Amino acid sequence: MVSKQKILIVDDDNNIAELISLYLTKECFETMIVNDGESALTAVDAFEPNLILLDLMLPGIDGYQVCREVRTKSQTPIIMLSAKGEIFDKVLGLELGADDYMEKPFDSKELVARVKAVLRRVKMVATPAPTAPTGEKLVEYPDLKISLSNYSVIYKGASIDMPPKELELLYFLASSPNQVFTREQLLDQIWGYEYAGDTRTVDVHIKRLREKLSDHPVWHIDTVWGVGYKFEVLK
Repeated sequence: MVSKQKILIVDDDNNIAELISLYLTKECFETMIVNDGESALTAVDAFEPNLILLDLMLPGIDGYQVCREVRTKSQTPIIMLSAKGEIFDKVLGLELGADDYMEKPFDSKELVARVKAVLRRVKMVATPAPTAPTGEKLVEYPDLKISLSNYSVIYKGASIDMPPKELELLYFLASSPNQVFTREQLLDQIWGYEYAGDTRTVDVHIKRLREKLSDHPVWHIDTVWGVGYKFEVLK
């Protein structure tokens, strides 16, 4: 019997949380509801969710701090939920490691679709992939190895932790060296559905990639002003 994927719902409005739980339960997810930040951090360890739906305005520890603390120990996907729709709030959430951001009120079908889309991208496997298997999705450059098969990045001999979207963005760019992609193209390719945010989402993820992968003498992620980005490889 295939076990259900688990969704942790963190919202201080229990009516909203129960409604979200109802939608997800109908889609065969297992859910758990908590109403404050401290309980959320405890539940991450005890419940071991496959994805977290995280409201920003929580009593005690707010959603931003919960996201920050979760990211110190786990790459569990996080979708932030908030009535605050300003660009600053969205960008801050993404910079802290959230995988998506939805404004309240939201449509139930869109919420379920986004949950499923994020979980598809994660593609977590129970056992490590064998070394260099046939058909492995792998890109290699000097000091850099990106595997989409087991979601791993090795840089200068060390494993680099990356949320799924960061890794997929890096893999996509590195798979087409020196090809320029617009922000809109990258949103379409990596997010895989009509994203309700804006192209700053791409900028935030590029910034995080550059922080983790300092410029290399052979390759780097280059900004093409007024257009987008490319993975530049020096010939």
